[in-house]
Amino acid sequence: MRAKLGTGLMILGAVLVCAALSLFLYNRWEDNTAGNAADKILFQLQDVLEQEPDISAEPDSLPDPYDTEMTIKMIDGYGYIGYLSIPELGLELPVMSEWDYTRMRIAPCRYSGSAKSDDLVIAGHNYTRHFGTLKTLNIGSLVVFTDMEDIQTVYEVAVIEILGPADVLPMMESEYDLTLFTCTVGGADRVTVRCSRITVE
Repeated sequence: MRAKLGTGLMILGAVLVCAALSLFLYNRWEDNTAGNAADKILFQLQDVLEQEPDISAEPDSLPDPYDTEMTIKMIDGYGYIGYLSIPELGLELPVMSEWDYTRMRIAPCRYSGSAKSDDLVIAGHNYTRHFGTLKTLNIGSLVVFTDMEDIQTVYEVAVIEILGPADVLPMMESEYDLTLFTCTVGGADRVTVRCSRITVE
């Protein structure tokens, strides 16, 4: 009886180890796939920004500096509002114009707001090559957002906090100009990075 129980426990242990290994490998594959997708889109976004502007455009078609709506460019069927650079983490990531879980598997997404109205909130998965290392940022770290009009806005990390998954209004309504957030490991809470716009001489 004990021998059978011991054999059964060994088999169960082997099955659990195999399941854990499979989950680990799947997560690594998904992380790598998301990173590669973001890299591909980033290259296309930067290519769009490097193209010469159309100087024959009618005045009414030029960007209105008082309009808080952000310019959106379509790539592979999805809208993008620009890209994010976080030098301290070695990250450059495209930012989609709207969010859902399918989009976030490709790149970080605008959750709410606009860079033009200083209330932009960007959500991203905690993939290593997306927002997985946000929690390692320091107060004073620089974050740069480049929109699809090639306007760069520079921010400085002011606060790093943890919010609960139900804290939707506190996430969106803050005194900070830019908020980045992602899930903690396990998804119980949200690592939230608040940034203030700065002027660079």
